[in-house]
Amino acid sequence: MPQQPLRILVVDDNHDNAEIVRAYLESTNDFAVTVAHDGDEAIARYHDSPFDVILLDVMMPGRDGWDVCRAIKSEPERAQKTRVIMLTARDQLADRRIALQSGADDFLEKPLELAKLLTAVRRNAAALAGSVKAPTTPAAPVTPPTQA
Repeated sequence: MPQQPLRILVVDDNHDNAEIVRAYLESTNDFAVTVAHDGDEAIARYHDSPFDVILLDVMMPGRDGWDVCRAIKSEPERAQKTRVIMLTARDQLADRRIALQSGADDFLEKPLELAKLLTAVRRNAAALAGSVKAPTTPAAPVTPPTQA
């Protein structure tokens, strides 16, 4: 019996970026990809359907990625079945710390290298399958850095 494709939610307010990631991941035939373009839509889709991995842009208008990640990870029963990879153009060490404190499982810098993205998705899928120990410590609330 064929294995079910991994369910991926791509969240990015830039429609072109979201489409590039969706098309690339779907081209592998290993993933079923859904796209959301803002934080509220991401949370609604998360509640409508389970996802294995969420690729979450940090800087979005309205509800940013930090807030979306905290909301997702605030439901521990469901969140333990979902890995969140934060995607951001901000590459400062403080941003990595905030991503992890928000509950993110991984962090990638933009511009994305598609091969690295694929590696990160597969690594996080392996963590879900239990071949890699996933962190179980709840996220501490943090205040994201202010934008200049």
